[in-house]
Amino acid sequence: MSRKLNFKMLPLILSLAWPTMLEQLMQTAVQYIDTAMVGSLGTDATAAVGSTTTVNWLVGSSVSALGIGFIAFISQALGAGKKEYAVRASSQSVLAVTVSGLFFTVLTLAVSPFVPALMQADESIRDLASQYFFILYTPMLFRAATIIFGAVLRGAGDSKTPMLAGIAVNIINVVLNFLLIYPTKTVTVFGKDITVFGADMGVIGAATASAVAFTAGGILITLALFRHKDIAPKALFMKPDKEILRPCLKVALPNMLQRFGTSFGYVVFASMINSLGEISTAAHTVANTVESAFYIPGYGMQAAAATLMGNAHGAKDTEKAKDISRLLIFIEVSLMILSGGLLFIFAEKMAGLFSDNAEVISLCSDVLRMVALSEPFYGVSLIIEGMLQGIGNTKTPFIFNIVGMWGIRIVGSFICIKLLSMGLISAWACMIGHNLMLFAAFTVYHKNKYK
Repeated sequence: MSRKLNFKMLPLILSLAWPTMLEQLMQTAVQYIDTAMVGSLGTDATAAVGSTTTVNWLVGSSVSALGIGFIAFISQALGAGKKEYAVRASSQSVLAVTVSGLFFTVLTLAVSPFVPALMQADESIRDLASQYFFILYTPMLFRAATIIFGAVLRGAGDSKTPMLAGIAVNIINVVLNFLLIYPTKTVTVFGKDITVFGADMGVIGAATASAVAFTAGGILITLALFRHKDIAPKALFMKPDKEILRPCLKVALPNMLQRFGTSFGYVVFASMINSLGEISTAAHTVANTVESAFYIPGYGMQAAAATLMGNAHGAKDTEKAKDISRLLIFIEVSLMILSGGLLFIFAEKMAGLFSDNAEVISLCSDVLRMVALSEPFYGVSLIIEGMLQGIGNTKTPFIFNIVGMWGIRIVGSFICIKLLSMGLISAWACMIGHNLMLFAAFTVYHKNKYK
């Protein structure tokens, strides 16, 4: 790297990144608490919740792709000084939320009885997993609002509002989990016995808590957007604005195909792991939960990268774009080395937070230590992908991610699990191979673009 790092932009980068990181941290903390609470009900409960997790990613990522289109358009419009275009885009996001929210509500509720069987979940947990999935997606319209309106605000450089809405959602979720999952019990506080109500709903209680929290989050972020001083929508309902929607969808469509393709790959990947049995499914679920905390720096910096590169692209400032990219990659690698090292050291203790099964803990800690070594490499690909999203290039990430997912992870896992009868460790080795391939592809592409 011949040019020196321009640390003058560090405060700006961190001002955009830290709210997203904190939001991710809160979400991960709640995911940890959810998993621990459900895990206390037994391995069956953990497997029932985990068996449909990748389908949740599939739906959520499809809606998130629309958000990427709005981030790119709004950040570029504001970078070019065209505030009126940003406001029009914000208005069109209301239409996007309405259409996508209603579509996925109908779709997910219709397929909920069949999802666990398609995921090859054990027959003993299919009914419970189906009920959990149905309840979780009842408030899909509000979930779409949280995702897309949050993206609109981040595109305008406001990452604090989505963070605050996310914190509220997480607090509501934790409180309701405590009240709905467990039976009524007596707890001792400062030497006094207090009776705490409990609905004793188990896994269904966890799903209900999440559904209520998602609804509250959607309402809060909608109110925040409509009261925003810079990009508040002009009307609640409006006709499609082709001048705005066309470039947004041009960015969103490849990203949507990428997310759909990779998320469907996660579904296939998880179904192969589910076929390995309850222990592997539980270990995989816990490992996914644990590692999500250590990707927080990556996703926080990725959001900052998309906004800053969009601004620089809109302003046609190539030198600023180069400086931003170098500094972002340097910060990201440093953070991911730290998080990967912590994950490697504390893998077994982290796994023990969510399961008391010795087999699950041992298997989970093994795969976590494996993936910890690849984190800095994966972090680089996250940053470069975020920068490409900001400038509206979603075709390149689409190609790289689809080839990596299906050409390496899925094919490799099929050979290892189905043909060679290998276990969970081999599947995670294929996943790491996929991450390393993304690092190599994105790095080569970035070096050629910013020589």
